[in-house]
Amino acid sequence: MSQDKETPEERRERMRQKELKNPSSSIHGSNLSDLVGSLGWRGTGILILVIIMGFIIVSIFLK
Repeated sequence: MSQDKETPEERRERMRQKELKNPSSSIHGSNLSDLVGSLGWRGTGILILVIIMGFIIVSIFLK
């Protein structure tokens, strides 16, 4: 596939794979953008809701 016709998602994945092959070129290890990129918008929304609900539940029990 030509690099001109690839989607931004495919381009990010290709760059991520290239970085995994050569980890010394990466300043940081895995980060939030890798997680969010792999989950998509629905998964990211669910993850945010789970985190918020966790904080609410913990705050109720710690009162």
